[in-house]
Amino acid sequence: MSDPPKGLDVEAVRRDFPILSRVINDKPLVYLDSAATSQKPSRVIDALADFYRTSNANVHRGIYTLSEESTLAYETAREKTAAFINAASSAEIVFTRNTTESLNLIAYSWGRANLGAGDEVLVTAMEHHSNIVPWQIVCQERGAVLRFIPVTDEGFLDLSAIESLITERTKIVAFTHVSNVLGTINPVREIVERAHGAGAVAVVDGAQGAPHGAVDVRALDADFYVFSSHKMLGPTGVGVLYGKASLLNEMPPFLGGGEMIMEVREDGFTWKDPPWKFEAGTPNFADVVAFGAAIDYLSDLGMDNVRQHEMDITGYALQRLATLGDGVAVHGPPDAADRGGVVSFAVESVHPHDIAQTLDWEGVQIRAGHHCAQPLMRRLGTPATARASFYVYNTNEDVDRLVDALKKAGELFGRQRS
Repeated sequence: MSDPPKGLDVEAVRRDFPILSRVINDKPLVYLDSAATSQKPSRVIDALADFYRTSNANVHRGIYTLSEESTLAYETAREKTAAFINAASSAEIVFTRNTTESLNLIAYSWGRANLGAGDEVLVTAMEHHSNIVPWQIVCQERGAVLRFIPVTDEGFLDLSAIESLITERTKIVAFTHVSNVLGTINPVREIVERAHGAGAVAVVDGAQGAPHGAVDVRALDADFYVFSSHKMLGPTGVGVLYGKASLLNEMPPFLGGGEMIMEVREDGFTWKDPPWKFEAGTPNFADVVAFGAAIDYLSDLGMDNVRQHEMDITGYALQRLATLGDGVAVHGPPDAADRGGVVSFAVESVHPHDIAQTLDWEGVQIRAGHHCAQPLMRRLGTPATARASFYVYNTNEDVDRLVDALKKAGELFGRQRS
């Protein structure tokens, strides 16, 4: 494949997304909730429909044409996923239902096998609940201790605290690549090196990382890296667990049943090698095939171009929101270069849910709530925020629509803005 073009032709990209032609409350749709789930280009929608029309059959189990076609398409998507993040082998790619299941698989399979009383798991105060609760459960079972890296007032991890938090008792350091609330891009390689220096395993939640910039798991040296199809233009119901082969080989299975076994006897069973050891039952093979089409689409755009567009539009959003005055407080790093395409904010004296509903009247779709990050909300001193998140199909005009709608919301709730 030839090198991707420099820069994104965003108007051409927008034409690939049928949903963007929708009208909401008599206004053209502005979709600013891609951190929750991204929209899907026609190429992905067509790949899913075409698979069901032409090649649908269960994978790995049939010695006939349709099953062989389905198996080839499924395993080709695994190879595309491995190449997308520069894994050493497609055998290091396990398909799950979502990022949450990937993290649970690691916690239950690696965590249960390796954590004991007095051991410690280190996470951060900016984690999604999916990278907190599984560790809480396993720590409670095993008598281990969960500890948190604090967050600074500007929204960065307090890396100075890591020196005292990572000790010889630390067995796992689990942290997000990009915060789904603050947008903060964390220094993955640095944290991984500190974890490895103490003999700990490094788990990276890449749900907001992999969709928005180039990821090289070998350069990062992450032991595990997890993400989801639906946040990167692909279908729902597909998660990815990358794990180093040495770790996957030593881990026990997460679920038992069909597909993951070599032999079942009355007195026991033997399991397959990774990744199939962790893929019990019929997998979500049709959506995995369509996920492969999403990877092709992003690869054609070029992930460096995706990242540059995201920095540009996030920077523009920070500038425009600043024009609304002190009544609008933006959380997270002030520089777009330190952020993913996420901007969380609060409007003085207006609940985030009221903001979101008012913006919906203007056709602008944003998120409001605690974003599955309640410990971080407590650190910010608020129960919830409003959040706008951007992707390849968003434009500066979308940001302008957001700001204009916020002005109207301010007027509605008695806050006059210039």
